Amino acid sequence: MVRVSRSLSIPRSELTWRATTSGGPGGQHANRTLSRVEVRFDVERSSALGPRQRSRLLERLGPVVRASSSDQRSQAQNRRIATERLVVRLATALRAEVPRRPTTPTKGSAERRLEGKRRRAEVKRNRSARLDPDG
Repeated sequence: MVRVSRSLSIPRSELTWRATTSGGPGGQHANRTLSRVEVRFDVERSSALGPRQRSRLLERLGPVVRASSSDQRSQAQNRRIATERLVVRLATALRAEVPRRPTTPTKGSAERRLEGKRRRAEVKRNRSARLDPDG
């Protein structure tokens, strides 16, 4: 089981793995070993998801969620990293966003804002060329 949150654990049987060559520099090792790993999770067919979880994941991530890793030379390490990335993506998508409640600015923050505006206006005023009648 892969634990995503307190309310969701995915059976490893619902994850699909694919290993490919990682590409890039590295010579014969990179060209021959299947060290890059991609893990896929089919949201639509999963039996581990509840109806709310399924609809939220479909809305935010789509029908299939993928994560991959080619960071390490070892396929086993890349498999672990790809799984962690998948868990993070799923957990982030399942998190309910708390709506922002608008608040009024505090008196201190309003005063600081106005003081900053006054200071900036003074700087701009001092930049203008002054015609000195004595000079």
